[in-house]
Amino acid sequence: MARRQKRQRPPFGLPRGIVLLATPDGWRYSIQTVEGGMLCGSLTDELLDPEVALVAAATTVEELARQFHSTTVEVTWDPRQEPWAWTGRVVPVPGDVTAAS
Repeated sequence: MARRQKRQRPPFGLPRGIVLLATPDGWRYSIQTVEGGMLCGSLTDELLDPEVALVAAATTVEELARQFHSTTVEVTWDPRQEPWAWTGRVVPVPGDVTAAS
């Protein structure tokens, strides 16, 4: 009798928010998940321009959601409160056919 393979659960929950911080060592990000978890990391040292860092951080979140959850998401950045910190909301793309398959 063959055993059914269990579908492996992703190592983290679906992203719901992101914080991007400028530090002396470079750009750091924290991604909050729907389940209340958090993923932290950094962007490459070559990214100095804040606008480029925002795009790179959003791309990181979008790729994680697509790779681990088969969901297409987009990041909407909130108006900046501090010159060195950004927060963003992660929302599923309406009409995403990837999540249905």
